[in-house]
Amino acid sequence: MKNFTLCNPTKIYFGKGQIASLSEALGNYKNILITYGKGSIKQNGIYDQVIAQLKGRIFTEFGGIEANPTYETLMQAVEIVRTKKIDFILSVGGGSVLDGTKFIAAAVNYAGDPWEILQNSVFSANHIPLKNALPFGCILTLPGTGSEMNSGSVISRKTTGDKLAFVDPVVYPKFSILDPTTTYSLPLNQTCNGIVDAFIHVIEQYLTYPVNAPLQDRLAEGILLTFIEEAPKVLQNPHDYDARANIMWCATLALNGYLSAGVPEDWTSHIIGHELTAKYGLDHAQTLAVVLPSVLRIKKQQKKAKLLQYASRVWQINDGNDDHKIEKAIIKTEEFFRSLHKKIKLSEYGIGTDAVEAVITKLHQHGFTKLGEHQDITLEVSAEILRMSL
Repeated sequence: MKNFTLCNPTKIYFGKGQIASLSEALGNYKNILITYGKGSIKQNGIYDQVIAQLKGRIFTEFGGIEANPTYETLMQAVEIVRTKKIDFILSVGGGSVLDGTKFIAAAVNYAGDPWEILQNSVFSANHIPLKNALPFGCILTLPGTGSEMNSGSVISRKTTGDKLAFVDPVVYPKFSILDPTTTYSLPLNQTCNGIVDAFIHVIEQYLTYPVNAPLQDRLAEGILLTFIEEAPKVLQNPHDYDARANIMWCATLALNGYLSAGVPEDWTSHIIGHELTAKYGLDHAQTLAVVLPSVLRIKKQQKKAKLLQYASRVWQINDGNDDHKIEKAIIKTEEFFRSLHKKIKLSEYGIGTDAVEAVITKLHQHGFTKLGEHQDITLEVSAEILRMSL
């Protein structure tokens, strides 16, 4: 196992009725900005529960944060925070709203151009750590990104066609309220997107190479198996509280630092997927379901030991030679994505060969020329992954 440092300060309020804990969670903060998306919280009763908990406090609303939150929209919120001297931001929505909220919190007191937060992130050779961020918390209504218990965020910029991530310890939520009942009214596509996204978060930290970290492996396998078992239940009955609760907690644990502690990570599928979303507007989960199988097939020799473990422990595939077991495990993964109404080829979305050059150009521009746990996925290999994904 590799050395690691782990600190996760986010307080979790989990379960039915936990929105009633909001006033306690806010403590002495008095001037609140509520961030949300298209406004579904005003139709499903969540908004009313939140407002009831804000008695005695000043609050301002900022809606319209996109499914892929954009720099242009978020900078409008930054100006509101500065003008109204907001002292706390409350994200009410899915991971995209929370990602946007993290950027707002980081940008408010940033001395330079806030876009530098993305350009100089931990993924950049010019990384500059952030000094501070405005405090914020969340009420999560769509599990998937894991943003409710981590310090990462992904932001798009319409004017340049960029989609970049930043990670910094100053943007851990102070608290996150996770009530599975808030997910009952989610459209089917959003439920499926969240499951696919979180499932692949686990894969990115698990399907690399062995470092004698059996606990992390079994935690990852437990989450993957739980998704596989619970997904059909929630698709059959969207009001199955236990299934919703299990999926919500799995999505949080999938990317809160526990699985990545002491182990190598990949993230190739995510980085290529971000470029596909920025260029073609596909949902994040749609891009992941397309790219991941190609990554696994092209890097199957480097990932062989863990792929065989995945085949056996997750899919109970133990017959045949190694190549057969690995390919069958990848096919089972694709079938799982199909069961969640996800396509697994770019051509199924009407995207052709032009995507290869377009995405490679952006990867080069953003400095993503060596990806994967071995840093051996060059631009040429990324192009091969994209061609296999067509």
